[in-house]
Amino acid sequence: MTDEFESTGTTSTAGLLTMISDQLGDQLSHVSLRGRRKPPALVLVAHGSRDPRALTTVTALAHRIQELRPALPVHLGHIELDEPLLTDTLTRLRPGRAVLVPLLLSRGHHVKHDIPGAADAADHLRTRVAAPLGPHPLLADALHDRLTEAGWPAQQSERARRRSGVVLAAAGSRDPDAAVDIRRTADLLAHRLGVPVIPAHPGSAEASDVPAAVRALAAQGRPRTAVAAYFTAPGRFATQAAAAAPGIAAAPLGTHPALARLVLHRYDTALTGAPQTAPHTALPDLATA
Repeated sequence: MTDEFESTGTTSTAGLLTMISDQLGDQLSHVSLRGRRKPPALVLVAHGSRDPRALTTVTALAHRIQELRPALPVHLGHIELDEPLLTDTLTRLRPGRAVLVPLLLSRGHHVKHDIPGAADAADHLRTRVAAPLGPHPLLADALHDRLTEAGWPAQQSERARRRSGVVLAAAGSRDPDAAVDIRRTADLLAHRLGVPVIPAHPGSAEASDVPAAVRALAAQGRPRTAVAAYFTAPGRFATQAAAAAPGIAAAPLGTHPALARLVLHRYDTALTGAPQTAPHTALPDLATA
């Protein structure tokens, strides 16, 4: 039986939820030690890609999570294209409890249907499905770091900010909740950077692809445009987004430490049944340039 947890908001600061996650993890660890029971398995659910770098990246992320919490059994499964497939990973687990954490950045069909369906089919397991990783302030921090690594200035003058903007390249979805989640991340990143951030979807219709977003920013007097790759790993869409960037093109989130901490936060929250929603913090309207 599957309990599904959805995220409809984010916290006001990344540090607050990180602290809460650490406290939850410590509590769960102590319970496991006193009861001599292993904690429920954490199953990372990646999308999968034909790009071999994707598997290398998510495997390295799984190792980083394992290093942060050595007593936690960490497993990897893919929705498609890569092995092991999620269904095979769940089949191989021993009877017991498992928490499935999507390595996905917004709500959509995979989060709402495919992952819970796979969990329900594993009738030897008592499972919970965590919320997707985004939106969350930790992701805005990671996106900022990736932009800085690619050449985004750590400090900008007011004049430079007025001429700058960012395109948030993200996977598209027909689910309107996914658009809400991606827009929320754009708001968080805009607040972090102090410049407008426009979501775009590589490979989509002209109205919402990366070149169109770059042109929209340029038309508003913001020719200095960078592209932030809102993807957990390299792949076709990330490559297309980088190719369309007129200047700075950031790398995907990859194995950024914030992702590992966020995965554990989603795991702990789903396991304890704590609500995954949080008060919406009003941010300056920078994302709708």
